[in-house]
Amino acid sequence: MKVFHASAALVVVLFGVLGGIHAVTLEVKEGSSTCIKAELSAVFSISYNASGSMRTVLVTLPDSATVDPGSSSCGSEISAPWLVAAFGSGHALGLSFSTNGSLYSVANLTLQYNLSDAAVFPGANSSDVVTVVSASVGIWAPVNTTYRCLSNATFRLDTADVTFSNIKLQAYMTGNDLSPNESVCFADQTPTPAPTRLPTTAPVPVPTPAGPPEQGIYNVTQNNTVCLLAQMGLQLNVTYTDQNNKTVQEVVNVNPDLTSSSGSCQAKSATLTLTQEQTTTLTFIFTLNSTSNKYYLSAVSLVANWPNMPANFSATNASVNYLRSSFGHSYMCNAEQTLVILPTFSINTFRLQVQPFGVTTTQFASAEECQIDQDQMLIPIIVGAALAGLVLIVLIAYLIGRKRSHAGYQTI
Repeated sequence: MKVFHASAALVVVLFGVLGGIHAVTLEVKEGSSTCIKAELSAVFSISYNASGSMRTVLVTLPDSATVDPGSSSCGSEISAPWLVAAFGSGHALGLSFSTNGSLYSVANLTLQYNLSDAAVFPGANSSDVVTVVSASVGIWAPVNTTYRCLSNATFRLDTADVTFSNIKLQAYMTGNDLSPNESVCFADQTPTPAPTRLPTTAPVPVPTPAGPPEQGIYNVTQNNTVCLLAQMGLQLNVTYTDQNNKTVQEVVNVNPDLTSSSGSCQAKSATLTLTQEQTTTLTFIFTLNSTSNKYYLSAVSLVANWPNMPANFSATNASVNYLRSSFGHSYMCNAEQTLVILPTFSINTFRLQVQPFGVTTTQFASAEECQIDQDQMLIPIIVGAALAGLVLIVLIAYLIGRKRSHAGYQTI
């Protein structure tokens, strides 16, 4: 089995014979310390060519999957941590991890399957070892927490679908056990059903408006070059339970004077992290679709420790789709817009302009405006056209009426 590049940092081989879904525990150690641990179930749907037609096989992750110590590593200063589990005849599936210091995420999902394995791929026309990759799969969590997702999550990798379930995993670990602090995936965050009878407690007070936030400039520099441009006013809307077990709705403006920006830029993903006085960490992840040449805000995470919070507030959604624009252009929206991240967390943006890809100078490229701004520009045009039409109608009616009045005084 070939070894994946360091960019495919965390690799887990999850391939097996047709059967039920199995839960497997995979662990990478350095000495007696664990740096990566994954407990998960998986099933794979793989299409291949056999006798001139396409066939599809279903393969489950077997209990026999084991970590390959020769290909697994906790990483170093120049390479990321990664794990490789192997079984069968050269089958492999990889999860690569990266971190920005406050969050870790799966950077790539890599599946390798060996078509010469006749037990899995009967009648295959080829004996090649095929490798397929998917980037930005949306698995991420704050550092020192466990990512948990009991729901099924399916990812498309060219000729194969990978479906995970019952996942608990953690990278960049500081202990040998998974952290009890869990970051729950969006699919598992089912809203609590409304009560069937009237509550006996007082209604939740509506938060006092915080007023429009100041516009901040938040850029990302990598290798002494600006690679992400952003300027925006941000307002955070958070619902949480305070120390008195009461539900609180709080609106907080991000203060640019107290906020620092950091992040990273890659070919198909870019990260912007805003940190305010060690009490608020807000992270945006942008993804570039190389096929359509469009980018969008694909994930948002907030970790907050505000007064009256009994514990850190953590909210993550890696399946959002906002701020869409084309590569080489910026996205701009001067009007206020609301980005709903979770039922308990949303962001109001004001005078926003971002460009996470194709940055060549310290100035924004030509902007693609949001629909709200376009509508606001269109309304005066429509009103003006309507008024002009009304004036024209009145003028025509006046001329017709004047002509008729002159006709009444003609000499017999």
